[in-house]
Amino acid sequence: MSDAAPADPFGFDIPVDRRGTHCAKWDKMQTLYGVSPQDGIPMWVADMDFRTVPQVIEDLQARVAHGVFGYYGDNSDYIAAVQGWMKRRHGWEVDPDWLLTTHGLVAGVSHCIRAVSEPGEGIILFTPVYHAFHKIIAANGRRIHQSPMKLVDGRYELDLEGLAASLTGDERMVIFCSPHNPGGRVWSREELRAVAGFCAEHDLIFLSDEVHHDLVLPGASHAVALLAAPEHADRTIVAAAASKTFNLAGGMTGGLFIPDPELRAKVSAMHATAGASPNSFGPEMTTMAYTHGDAWLDALLVYLDGNRKVFHEGVQAIPGLASIWPEGTYMSWVDFSGTGMEIAEFTDRVQTGARIAANHGPAFGKGGESFLRFNFACPRARVELAVERLAEAFSDLQ
Repeated sequence: MSDAAPADPFGFDIPVDRRGTHCAKWDKMQTLYGVSPQDGIPMWVADMDFRTVPQVIEDLQARVAHGVFGYYGDNSDYIAAVQGWMKRRHGWEVDPDWLLTTHGLVAGVSHCIRAVSEPGEGIILFTPVYHAFHKIIAANGRRIHQSPMKLVDGRYELDLEGLAASLTGDERMVIFCSPHNPGGRVWSREELRAVAGFCAEHDLIFLSDEVHHDLVLPGASHAVALLAAPEHADRTIVAAAASKTFNLAGGMTGGLFIPDPELRAKVSAMHATAGASPNSFGPEMTTMAYTHGDAWLDALLVYLDGNRKVFHEGVQAIPGLASIWPEGTYMSWVDFSGTGMEIAEFTDRVQTGARIAANHGPAFGKGGESFLRFNFACPRARVELAVERLAEAFSDLQ
């Protein structure tokens, strides 16, 4: 008998039917994209079609069997699990006083925006970037200051000189995506120090959204902003969560790590205005995932690496399409400009022809006009089918 571990120990290859489960990714794609969940492929919402860590499921089953769902209290095991994970996986010693638990990270970003800026003032984004940043800045009545990145040999680079020249003086914060969504860049320590230094020079708060920090694929290494530029900790906020890592987004539990007491007090005061407290399931799931999830995550990264290769190589083989190689996350950012088509045409070919729902590039800001974002965190057979459908939808270009 062989002692070799199974190729798929956590069942990532096994399809899970999410239809009819109040799942945004599956149950809303007909309305939003005209793609039927019966034969369509959802590659838009950034969650995974994989079951989470077995111990998380077992713990929730025990909670349900208990039958009482009161207010959440005594977060000591949750704090310890967060500290243990950050130390073990990122070499980061977290002081528990730094952590502000929020009802999801987007809500946390909103608290930060309101804590350090006034209506009408500027919030800087390096675009194209995560569409929810644009929405939450606008919803808070702040001005979105876009700093388009440069795409150099299929890899995004920051343009800090161009940004400096474009500043008007009312900018208050940089919201930075690390690793980058949708382009999949994993930023180097030098790049992070450069952004932190820029913020110090221009009196800006540096908010580093690191929700994908565990989803760094082979060949890259993530650096925590506070470790890359500790000299600027007085103006740096790191946002992180277990939600993307372990497919727990429905738990709506995020963390803001704020070492500076004065800055933390400002954000905490704004957080208090919402009157929100943690639900009893999100912190519990986070605790179990951070305590028992190492082997699961290690296996996931191997599986995602395989999916990355299948999708990237398949798309690259289609004339007119160009996929940016993702160093992190589980998203592929695909450029359709080589087709010579307007956005309406190539989008229709993807949605109507290939029956795939993918995020529209313009929602990510300047530089996203010719792109679509595809989520490849699903069973590999579905990724292979998506490539086949895309090839057929654009077969007249071959």
